Amino acid sequence: AGTVVGTVLGSVAGCASLPSPATERRIRLLGEARLPHRMNFAGTVVGGISGIDYDSAAGLWYLLSDDRSDLNPARFYTAKIPISAASMSTPELQSVVTLRQPNGTPYPSRRSASAIDPQVPDPESIRWRPATGTLLWSSEGDAKLGLPPFVREMRPDGSHLRELTLPAMFAMQGPDSGPRDNLAFEGLALTPDGRQLWVAMEAALQQDGAVPSVASGGGPCRFTCFDVASGIALRQIAYLPDAIPRPSQPASAYADNGVSEILMLDAQRMLVLERAYMAGYPAGQGNSLRIYLIDTNAASDTLHTPVLRPGNHGPVAKTLLLNLDQFTHFAGTPPPGTPTLERLDNTECMAWGPPLPSGERTLLLASDDNFNPQQITQFIALALG
Repeated sequence: AGTVVGTVLGSVAGCASLPSPATERRIRLLGEARLPHRMNFAGTVVGGISGIDYDSAAGLWYLLSDDRSDLNPARFYTAKIPISAASMSTPELQSVVTLRQPNGTPYPSRRSASAIDPQVPDPESIRWRPATGTLLWSSEGDAKLGLPPFVREMRPDGSHLRELTLPAMFAMQGPDSGPRDNLAFEGLALTPDGRQLWVAMEAALQQDGAVPSVASGGGPCRFTCFDVASGIALRQIAYLPDAIPRPSQPASAYADNGVSEILMLDAQRMLVLERAYMAGYPAGQGNSLRIYLIDTNAASDTLHTPVLRPGNHGPVAKTLLLNLDQFTHFAGTPPPGTPTLERLDNTECMAWGPPLPSGERTLLLASDDNFNPQQITQFIALALG
């Protein structure tokens, strides 16, 4: 396995004091695996993997699909994913579980939603709670249907337990305020003690700023910390996403960049995955993936700031930990002996896996193929020393 950038597990006083990625060699690419496009499992179409997490006691992974009950009822899969010190193997699906509404029924699709049963989900992130044996998961909502995002807790059988109480700013409020459609609760991160849950917006609220462009980064994304026991928001910080890395081909074609997942490194430091897409490039070359490190204590509290403007808050500083483009051939010639990736895709998942005998932590990434034959369901395993 090849060795690449950044130390993340050393004693660090804050983001600004992190070693330069160019001088540290503590992240290794172990390998990748893929699932076949639209593979069938237990009568369902597998794809749209938007959230993953790991139950270390059972050695079991949870894979959340963002199928909005369009192909099959909203669901998650359980899987075994063999990871060794030098490779990973194809995920072995174990079961499929239907997500349940508070009334016990499956969630409806957009076609079947009604005024009586409107709760169409857009599942995006999932986290396992070891202390309770339950799962937290997020939905982005739907601006077209007037559905706000939410964070709910469920049992491993998919049955509903409760919903967290959201600040009013996250309600779908109209064309000028509140979340943008499909750019809401994209990431979840539990603190190691399980007492706090961070919820990350993919992009800025409409009143807080623009989405990223090639010319400039986007407005601040709000990351909100909740007390898990009460379900009440405690505080909030602002995170500034990157500009879109390069123009589309042609420049007028679609492009975007946003926060696709978050993960706690320790009680206060967080990994943030930014994912960009630029249309017009050969398959997989229009994707860019970057992992940043932030200190959640090193930012002002924005929970009670209705509109974020320059000067009325202090956004969190961020340090680039890893640019996954460097693992690809199209980014240049990798160092001899370094494992490479044929391509990158729409990666929306990030979770800690089992430790290696060397003491390194494994980090697993996974992509959402959008059920599109031009995309892939890709799993990437990294070792962090």
